[in-house]
Amino acid sequence: MYIPPAFRDDDHESLRATIGAARLATLVTATAEGPLATPLPLFLDETEGEHGVIYGHVAKANPQWRVPPLGDGLAIFMGPDAYVTPAWYQTKQETGKVVPTWNYVAVHAYGPVEFFEDANRLLDVVTRLTNLHEGGRASSWAVSDAPMDFIQAQLKGIVGLRIPIARLEGKRKMSQNRNAADRAGVASGLAASDRPSDREVAPLIPS
Repeated sequence: MYIPPAFRDDDHESLRATIGAARLATLVTATAEGPLATPLPLFLDETEGEHGVIYGHVAKANPQWRVPPLGDGLAIFMGPDAYVTPAWYQTKQETGKVVPTWNYVAVHAYGPVEFFEDANRLLDVVTRLTNLHEGGRASSWAVSDAPMDFIQAQLKGIVGLRIPIARLEGKRKMSQNRNAADRAGVASGLAASDRPSDREVAPLIPS
């Protein structure tokens, strides 16, 4: 990922928060047949390895797990993002020398990819993933709510995914390269937007 120094995010807590908040990630592997990519929910287990281990699962019918990866795999986690119009910049009024851009948060996690079919490991992954996304719901669902023979049959249709993280890259592009007046204009414009996703980005703009 191209990361200018002003946008580099090396803070472990910030990277972890972005991974934890991403509800859907993208798994990318380079193969002899070309690049393969699958959108899927993933979670980070920080108790394993130096940088943690990413877990998830793919459908058994998905060819990605059958094609040997060339080198490390890549898990992409996206955070809040928003279009930034030059109309919000004070600099537009002063010189007119401005162009549109996009603000966003992204984390790229690299590591060797392991696919597995062991039923006990699969059950652990789907249970933890379910608990993660059901947590906090007024009427939550648990894997144990379904008959075990049904769950065991469902597990036969998926393949587990494990990626010990070898390298993390974080990018937080939030108008840090603009002056204070321009940043204030961006924050104000996003906060007033009718798009909820824009309003989510507004408080991330540095003052």
